[in-house]
Amino acid sequence: MVTYEGMTGDALAGSLSLPRVVVLDEVTTTMDVASELAESGAPAGTMVIADAQVAGRGRGGRRWESPRGDGIWLTLLERLNDTDALDVLSLRIGLGVARALDRFVSTPVGLKWPNDIYLEGRKLGGMLVETRWRGQRPEWTAIGIGINVRHAGHPGGASLGPGVSRLHMLGELVPVVRAAASARGRLTALELADFAARDVAIGKSCREPQVGRVAGIASDGALLIETGYGVKRVVEGSLVLDESA
Repeated sequence: MVTYEGMTGDALAGSLSLPRVVVLDEVTTTMDVASELAESGAPAGTMVIADAQVAGRGRGGRRWESPRGDGIWLTLLERLNDTDALDVLSLRIGLGVARALDRFVSTPVGLKWPNDIYLEGRKLGGMLVETRWRGQRPEWTAIGIGINVRHAGHPGGASLGPGVSRLHMLGELVPVVRAAASARGRLTALELADFAARDVAIGKSCREPQVGRVAGIASDGALLIETGYGVKRVVEGSLVLDESA
């Protein structure tokens, strides 16, 4: 029987108050498995977690390194019907994850629009949110999370360190992700202020998705970029900073 840090899927489900946890030793990506489960009717709160991913992916199809035992690689299924909340879900999850991870490090965890988690200027992890629609209605949402725990998965990355328990981290992460998924509406003033305090890009020059200077985010999740033609709103794409500026 496959276990995760010595715990079966049933044991993890009980400890995390989830309806079902699927534990895998190695998988292409937990997102693919979770999507298959969602299509077969898996309930909200179903989690897929693996010790290693051989084809983990990030936003835009980018590869995410997921070495065996070095981090937390999971996907949670939710069934949401608030489109305003869906628009800001990755940002709201990022805020919850950052607050949870603050307990494991000595400096505040940073965030970068739309889904990156940073520690001391280096990438610590990220989120990937994919929603399947049926007509105009969202049918299910898969929330993928990757966090480097014991070692950084790539050169220049960050990790929490070898002494951090992945089970302890799961106990902190899962409730905040589920709380973020259950929140409704756009980002609140408090959430915007928290994001601004953690924003590793604000005030910096960027090359993509548009040339300019990062001015923050809006309550609907849009990235705000100062350009020579005023402040532009961007709702899609990835933020690439201009390191030469």
